[in-house]
Amino acid sequence: MTSADVHDVRDPELPGRLLVVERDALVPLLRGRSAADFALPTVACPGWSVRDVLAHCSAALMRVVENRFEEGVFSPESNDRDIAERAEWSDARVVDELERGMTEAGPVIARAGGALDGIALGEWVHAGDVREVRGAPGAYAGAGMADAVRLLAWLTRDRRHVPLHADLDDVDEPVRLGDAAAGRPPARYIGDAATLLRLYAGRPVEGAGYELVGVEPKELNIFG
Repeated sequence: MTSADVHDVRDPELPGRLLVVERDALVPLLRGRSAADFALPTVACPGWSVRDVLAHCSAALMRVVENRFEEGVFSPESNDRDIAERAEWSDARVVDELERGMTEAGPVIARAGGALDGIALGEWVHAGDVREVRGAPGAYAGAGMADAVRLLAWLTRDRRHVPLHADLDDVDEPVRLGDAAAGRPPARYIGDAATLLRLYAGRPVEGAGYELVGVEPKELNIFG
């Protein structure tokens, strides 16, 4: 993995690139799986099955593609309605819609000036939620991890998040996250990139070997 240190300039193609890389990794894992696999509960999203997570992801991406952002969109209630609307769909149809969304959303996100960048990272994280249920190795790693770290770094700066200096085991140079002008000393993280991404996504990190100083894990969650 190459250095993930980033500049304070948005890369408009990064979210779409992350989605396409994840599409090529995730969709083949989903094709031909049994209904029982899709019905498995997720750990990261209590009350949601694998299918529910995928339906939420596909719905969110199609909202981007079709520019459907009514009031309250992406609220828990809106997400539940999106999932319910797909309740009678076959599992294959949900995967088809997900594949289409991952393919077509990138250019729309690129043109949005950064307002939709977080959706791409959220989709990548949810793919990790699905892989973790399936027992796939490197649930929150894989081919898209470098781009995920870069996108995370940009989002935390853009949102003026708590500053953090990360020394990652699998990146050659330090990664700077958050707002350097936030008026507090940067926190420090030492560990692997996958665990860092789990922390920022509010995912379980039990058993992971890492060091976090100067900030509480709950302060890092960008989706909370």
